[in-house]
Parts: sequence; C-alpha cells; structure tokens
Amino acid sequence: MRTPSLIQVPSFPLAGTQLGAILRWAGVPCEGFPPVHPPLHLPGFNPHSLQEQWSSHIWVGLPHPESSLTNLCPRFAVADTVYRALRTERRDQAVMISGESGAGKTEATKRLLQFYAETCPAPERGGAVRDRLLQSNPVLEAFGNAKTLRNDNSSRFGKYMDVQFDFKGAPVGGHILSYLLEKSRVVHQNHGERNFHVFYQLLEGGEEEALRRLGLERNPQSYLYLVKGQCAKVSSINDKSDWKVVRKALSVIDFTEDEVEDLLSIVASVLHLGNIHFAADEDSNAQVTTENQLKYLTRLLGVEGTTLREALTHRKIIAKGEELLSPLNLEQAAYARDALAKAVYSRTFTWLVRKINRSLASKDAESPSWRSTTVLGLLDIYGFEVFQHNSFEQFCINYCNEKLQQLFIELTLKSEQEEYEAEGIAWEPVQYFNNKIICDLVEEKFKGIISILDEECLRPGEATDLTFLEKLEDTIKHHPHFLTHKLADQKTRKSLDRGEFRLLHYAGEVTYSVTGFLDKNNDLLFRNLKETMCSSTNPIMAQCFDKSELSDKKRPETVATQFKMSLLQLVEILRSKEPAYIRCIKPNDAKQPGRFDEVLIRHQVKYLGLMENLRVRRAGFAYRRKYEAFLQRYKSLCPETWPVWTGRPQDGVAVLVRHLGYKPEEYKMGRTKIFIRFPKTLFATEDSLEVRRQSLATKIQAAWRGFHWRQKFLRVKRSAICIQSWWRGTLGRRKAAKRKWAAQTIRRLIRGFILRHAPRCPENAFFLDHVRTSFLLNLRRQLPRNVLDTSWPTPPPALREASELLRELCMKNMVWKYCRSISPEWKQQLQQKAVASEIFKGKKDNYPQSVPRLFISTRLGTEEISPRVLQALGSEPIQYAVPVVKYDRKGYKPRSRQLLLTPSAVVIVEDAKVKQRIDYANLTGISVSSLSDSLFVLHVQREDSKQKGDVVLQSDHVIETLTKTALSADRVNNININQGSITFAGGPGRDGIIDFTSGSELLITKAKNGHLAVVAPRLNSR
Repeated sequence: MRTPSLIQVPSFPLAGTQLGAILRWAGVPCEGFPPVHPPLHLPGFNPHSLQEQWSSHIWVGLPHPESSLTNLCPRFAVADTVYRALRTERRDQAVMISGESGAGKTEATKRLLQFYAETCPAPERGGAVRDRLLQSNPVLEAFGNAKTLRNDNSSRFGKYMDVQFDFKGAPVGGHILSYLLEKSRVVHQNHGERNFHVFYQLLEGGEEEALRRLGLERNPQSYLYLVKGQCAKVSSINDKSDWKVVRKALSVIDFTEDEVEDLLSIVASVLHLGNIHFAADEDSNAQVTTENQLKYLTRLLGVEGTTLREALTHRKIIAKGEELLSPLNLEQAAYARDALAKAVYSRTFTWLVRKINRSLASKDAESPSWRSTTVLGLLDIYGFEVFQHNSFEQFCINYCNEKLQQLFIELTLKSEQEEYEAEGIAWEPVQYFNNKIICDLVEEKFKGIISILDEECLRPGEATDLTFLEKLEDTIKHHPHFLTHKLADQKTRKSLDRGEFRLLHYAGEVTYSVTGFLDKNNDLLFRNLKETMCSSTNPIMAQCFDKSELSDKKRPETVATQFKMSLLQLVEILRSKEPAYIRCIKPNDAKQPGRFDEVLIRHQVKYLGLMENLRVRRAGFAYRRKYEAFLQRYKSLCPETWPVWTGRPQDGVAVLVRHLGYKPEEYKMGRTKIFIRFPKTLFATEDSLEVRRQSLATKIQAAWRGFHWRQKFLRVKRSAICIQSWWRGTLGRRKAAKRKWAAQTIRRLIRGFILRHAPRCPENAFFLDHVRTSFLLNLRRQLPRNVLDTSWPTPPPALREASELLRELCMKNMVWKYCRSISPEWKQQLQQKAVASEIFKGKKDNYPQSVPRLFISTRLGTEEISPRVLQALGSEPIQYAVPVVKYDRKGYKPRSRQLLLTPSAVVIVEDAKVKQRIDYANLTGISVSSLSDSLFVLHVQREDSKQKGDVVLQSDHVIETLTKTALSADRVNNININQGSITFAGGPGRDGIIDFTSGSELLITKAKNGHLAVVAPRLNSR
C-alpha cells in the first residue's frame, strides 16, 4: 500500500474522521479525527451511544467508504480493547495520545474518560472517584490551557493520568503527573494568543462581590499580562459559562470555600503583579509607583507591604556569610516582577495537581491496595509545535514529542520486526526512519544540546544566549540535523538569523531563537523574593514556598534537566505497561470543521511513520503470546492439555492448535511464542473459550456447592454433637443435684419428724416449717367458697390458734365481699329475712317453709285496691298490701279483707271501704301460735275509743306479713308466739280466746265453749 492511495479519501463532511476510522480499522495502532472549532458533538458521543458501542471490538465492524462512518468511533474501540485487556489479562495498560498541536489530543482524552465513566461498572461505595476524574479536566484546562495560533484550547503542559481499577473493573482511584507548564505565557503572549483561560474566566464569570473583594474589574484590557496578545475575546470560547463549570468542578474535587477563596486570591495577585510599574530615581534605581496594586498584593498574598516592596526593587546577595541588598534598575525590577509572577503561578499549578491527586486517591480503608488492582494510563502530552517564533518552550515540547515518537518506534516498528527475527519467523524487513539520532542530539551527555545549555548556565563569567549558540556551533556543527546561520550555505542563510538554530525533527524543520534560553533554563527567583513568599499567610502560598528552600544551599537543577529526567521517568512508566496508541490527525490549519487538507494529512501520515507501521501490521501477525501464557489461557479447550500439561509448553500448544483445527496459514510457531495471523482465528478461539468457561463454571459451581454444603453440614453436625454433649452433661448434673437435694430433704424431714414434739431446734426446724408450709398451701387450695361453707382443714397443733384467727379473718372477708356484692333490693330482702329468723326461727312450725321463699314487696297491685281507698289514704304511700281473712269477734265468721301497711298505720279494707285503721302507736303487740296455722292477732290499746278491739286475721303469707308489719310498726320485740291459746279483746269488757291444738289438717271452727278452735298439723321442723 502506497501513501497516495491511502490519502485518496472522498471529500465529504467529516473526512478526517473517516480517514482515522480507515487507518484504525486497517490495523494501524492509531486513530485520526479532526479538531473542530467550535467543538462539534459527533454522533456516538452521548452516554446512550457509548453503552451501545461498548461491546464493539476493535476488529469488528470494518467501515466502507460509502457507509455511514460517523456511527463508528475508533477511539472507543481502542478504549474498549484496552479495558478488556486490563480486565482479562490483569496487566497495566497505557493509551498514548499524540499528534500536532491542535489535532485534538485533549478532546480525545476527555472522550476516553467519558467512555470509561459511562461503561465501567460503578464502584460499590458510589461514583465519587469517577466524578472527580471527569471534573479534574475542566480545572486543569482552566489553569493549564490557553489559546494559541494553532489551537483555541491548547494544553500548555503535559499530563499523564493513571486510573486505578479494582478487580471488578470499577474505577476506584487516580493520579496525575504534570510536565513543564509553559509559565512564560503568564507574562508574555505572542500576537493572536491569550494567557491561561482562568484569568479571562474569572473576569468574565466571577461575581461582582468576589471581583470587588479581589480588586479586579471585568475589562481584560486593564491588565498588562492579558493585553500582549491583543486577543482577549475569542468567538469559540465562552469564558462565562466555562467559569461556572470550573466552580462546580472545584466543589466536586473536594475544594472547600476557603481553599477556593485562597486560590482566587493567588490568580488575582498575578494580574495585580503585572500592573506593578516602576520608575527610576536620581540613582537610576527602580521604585514602585503603583501603590494601589501593591496594597492589593500584600492583602491577597498575605505578606508585609514593605517587605514585598523591598523584594521587588532590591536583590539580596550573600557574600562570605554577609547579606547585602543590591538595588535593581528598571529592567532588573521588571524581570524580578515577572519571575515572581511565573513562580507564583507555576507553583500554584503544581499545588493544584497535588490537591486533585489527594481527591482522586482512594480514601476507603477497606479498598484494595495498588498491588491488587490494575492501572490504566492516559498520556495527553503537548503536540508538536512550529510557530513563527519558537523559543525554549517549543524546544522542550518538540523534544518531548521526539522521545514519544522514539518510544512508538521501539514498541511497534523496531520491536515487532526484531521479535519476528528473534522468533525465527520468515520476515522481509520494512525500512523506517529511526529518530534516535535526533533524541541523542538533544539529550546526549556532554555533547547534547541540553548538556551544553546547562554547562553554559553554570559556568562562571559572562554567559549569554549568543555564547550558548557559539558553543553549540563548536560542539555539534557536523551533526546532519543541526544547522545555524554560521553553518548554513549561502541560500539557507537567508532564512536564518544569527541568533537562531534549526533542528530537523522527525516532523519537519523547526527554527529556534536562542533569546531567553539561559534565563528560562535557569528560572532563577531572587532570594529575598523567596523569603517574602515563605512568610505568606495565604495557606496555598505557604505550601508552595517551603521555608526549607532558604536553608538548602544546593543549586537547583535547570529546567531542561528536570524536564529530561521527568521524560525518562515517563518513558519507563510507559514501558512498564501494555501500550495502545491514538494518533490524532490534524485536518487543516484553519481550525475549521469539514475541511480536509490533503497535503497536510499526507505530511502527518508520513512523518508519524503510519505507512511503515501499516506495512508491518499487514504483513505481520495480529496476536502473539508466549507458549506458557497461551497454554495457560486456552488449555481447557483440549482434553489432552486439560487440566494439567506435563510436557513442554511448546508441545502442549502444538497439541492444542491441532485440536482447535488451526490451518497452517493461520498461525506460526516461533521459538518461544505462537503467532496468530488473523483476528477471526483468535475470535473463534475466544468464543470457544467462553463456551468452555460456562461449562467449567457450572462444574466448579456444582463442586463448590457440594463442598460448601458438606462443610456446612459437618459444621452443623459438630455443633449439634457439641450442644448435645453439653446438654447431656447439664441434664446429668441437674439430675444429680436434684437427687442430692431430695436425699438431704428426706433426711431432714425424718429427723424433724422424730423430734416433732420437742421444742424448736435446728434438727426439727425444717420439719416444723414444712408442716406449717404444707398446711398453709393446703389451706390455700381448700378455703371455703362462701359464707355457708363451714369446712376447714384440720391444723397441726402448733397452728391451731393461727388457724382460728385465719378462719375468722376468712369468714369476715367472705362476708365483706358478699356484702359489697349485693344490691340494695337484695340487702333489704336479707334484712327482712334476718328479722323473720330472729322472730320465728325455732318458734313456729311453718317458718322453715318460708325461708326459701323470697319476700315480695306487695301482694296486691294498685289496680286491685279500690280508688276510693287510695283517695281516703291521701298522700300516704302503701308500703305493703296483702289479702287476709278476718274473723268476727262474736261469731268468728270469716270475712275477706285487705291488709295495707302505710308508714303510720295498719289499714284493714273491705272492698271500697276502710273498715279499721290501727295507728302504730296504738298497736300494743302481735300474737301468733307456734303451730303451722296462719292466724295472728293485732292487739290494740283498750283505752282507744275508736278501736272496737283486737283484730283476728288469717294470711297465707303469715311469716312475710308479720315481718313487714313488725318492721313498719317497729314492733319486732312485741310479737308473742303462744303454744296453747291466745286471749284477745273482743269488745268493751269482753275477751275472746283462741285455742290451738295439733291435728292432721288445718281446721278453724267455733268451739262449743265459745272459743275459736284452731287445729293445725304439727310439722317436725323445730
């Protein structure tokens, strides 16, 4: 394949992206896409599309020129391949993104981080690390990126980021290394360029209160450090919205409000430093003329005003142990001011990177260490730069690109071809340009440009930039890639000034001006300026300027040497990881989307060595592995190699590939490795491995479940046996203790029974207490249920008195409870029954028959009593009414009457007429026989003229009637129970007699003797 044929791409939109896709899918380990200004959000860059593309492998989905290539994203395929290798092979990976300045390296880095953030599994303890990784970019871009002639968002520092993944593939930490911030941009910018973004973002997007506190105004033209490029406003950059993104990102990466305030104070102090002006006094010594700016500086940096003024206008020199202050002229004072501004900004940037690293570091004590995790590195380094005026910074940046190109050559073109030769694989060498000669020209000891520059900086005497150029001409004048005005031919001299030298880099010729090389390499900051900043009360400045610097008398290494050493360390880091490359192809120099400069593309493809790499890849093998690793990974696919192969690994691989059915043209066997030519062969093997893994996983799961449950059963069994043993022992000890206690108790009871009649002593105390306790417990169970229950357990002799007291208390308690429980009606019933018992019990034969019968409040209803009687009684209530039989006093003829009891009298009623009223006061007594008859006599006073005499009555409810009458008349004690006869007053001067005799049945008649004879049956109830 020739270069022109590769470049023949149809000129349709996004042609640069399609070229990168074609290069990527052709097998070149690079990726091209155009930088878009303003950035154009291409399809496939949203989170939903990222998830869809995650499964696309690097070799899958080969594009066609007529297909929709915009749906393919080779960058994500590279990212996915790297991530899969990191997960499956557990080896650290590195993605190196390179290309010219403005080719889109920074954008590619952000897209890769976005891809990993969207597709990697989230950590168990939240996505804080993932968010911080993403949000670190806006902060670093604000402080480290600037607009250049070639790129509106050019990285002015190198960045290498390590992302730490746990065994599940989730990001759990990170670390960032920065390289050579272009701090000269702080004080000077070429025409058409800007200072670092953060200055413009703060002025444009900062709040009014914050700007007033910092002493700033929104117009960038007011600050000397922002007007030199004459390009404060850029149409493709929205500083106000970018500032909001930066402020939000600072909070995400754990910046406190105080830290943000301190950081903004430093940014504002740099702007105020640029506005410090000097004037010469009569001795031509510099004096500060802008007092207002000096006041803002002292407050923002937290230093003394007089000390800062002196440090800006004087230089402290230590000679023979004495400190001397030497005044500065205007030029020296301006140099000191700019040196301080560059030092403050560059050290603040270094502190910012350290702060971000602390935020990215895993803070969880339970998180795995770096040894048990894998690391993916992302290298976003400066692009190759060729400006109209190239200085020390461009020299370092291009040297860095030379080193990375050399690493690319060694790891791809050179190492791969050497590997084929070492493994004995038939191979036709591919010629390529090795830029090691250029790297040696720059970094070789004693004869390299950096060594000569350091030597010139350190030698005593008047060393200038021109003496450095002369030293270069004397030392490396014969080098084919080095040229100066003195060494050039007549034609070439026209394009070279006397203060310039030209290097032929791998990417083309670059002419450097030596002006400022020595000063920028020395990067000196006067001692008194360091002392002033070390005394700063600003917390960030106090960390940036350590007081230990003042006591360290060792001369610091030059900037070029520090950069060279850091590059060597970076190369070692990259060598320790599996590399992957993304080559960014710049489509045009006009920063326009959709424009494809064929000449520029061809030039980049050529100097990047992509054609040579393409030829090597196309003629080579897509996959190679050592026999041991290949056999270890795929041995489960062959029954002869699984589970253990005891022979040589090479023989095992041969058996394995025969079993897998590899064709001879699909693979080659080297001395220590197997080489597979086609990706589809490897894919088929991987698919077979996935199927086999499922089967093995099922078997392992079954074995593990069986082992796990058996172990669990054995543990449960051992636990059950242990518990059973312990429980049997506990039961045995309890039974033995119980038997012992029983024997002792029986022994004490027998001894106490023998001595039960003796006085209380220790020998019988237990028995006596037991007897008493048993009696009390038995009594508790056999207590009487009611007041009529007279049963009571027989007490032991010692408790007889107590038993009687308890019995009495029990009876009282039952009576009290019974009395509490009865109703007023029932209470009245009981009172009447008690009176009846008191009067008639044991005295009258028919009393026992009345006991179970309740006394009724009345035997006659109101409707049975004549209304005329009720009218005659008036307001007197009738307490009791009962039908009775009255016997006349003369002939003892029975007549039906009604007996009414009122509160004051006994009233005898005949139908509707009151026949007789006996006041209770005139009722002298009541007589009744002791037999079972129902006759009774009401005795009245003989002196009462209203009364006709005593009244002889008969009632079927004699006990009830007499009890109520006695209670109403208060004559309970005036009831006479006679056994033979009753004498009553039959009228004035005449008495009557009632004779009572026993018989078989009740009979009431008038006897021949004129008496009333009553025969009543005798009941054996008394």
